[in-house]
Amino acid sequence: MNPSIRFDADGDRNFRFLWEDGDRIFCRGHRPSVDGNGDSVLVVLPATEHPTPASLDRLAHEYGLKDELDAAWAVRPLELVRERGRTLLVLEDPRSEPLGRLLGAPLEFGCFLHLAIGITSALGEAHRRGFVHKDIKPANILVNRTTGEVRLTGFGIASHCLASGRRPSLQRPLPARSPTWPPNRPGA
Repeated sequence: MNPSIRFDADGDRNFRFLWEDGDRIFCRGHRPSVDGNGDSVLVVLPATEHPTPASLDRLAHEYGLKDELDAAWAVRPLELVRERGRTLLVLEDPRSEPLGRLLGAPLEFGCFLHLAIGITSALGEAHRRGFVHKDIKPANILVNRTTGEVRLTGFGIASHCLASGRRPSLQRPLPARSPTWPPNRPGA
């Protein structure tokens, strides 16, 4: 399937296929900007020609969070568009790729550590702001190889506890320290 062939018939939207994660297709496109140049955007669309209502609801739900997601840790939705019979979610383009593309070969320890810190920082910020993502997977973690920035996407089934007046809570308190980590070592 090549979305760039299907959607650029009149030339106003030209999408380049980037990746597919099973139920969604990610493309890069351009939209007009104030200065007359085109802004690069990510375009997310259902992977099937006839998506289920649940699939469309997830795109709409993610778009509905646009004012609450922060570009420092999330890929922000810009618009939800119905074009040529298809629903498209337009996102800011962080010039990133899904984490899954980085996982094939072993990572150098420093790179792994930097990546792990970026992921936990983005997820921690989402939690601090009251979001429970509910769909963390490599396809929903975007990494910019040049800058090392990590951003989350795929908020289609996320909950926002603070918006509903509920505070996230634990059923039982976590121990202050794991009994097995760090291991007891002399001098540690």
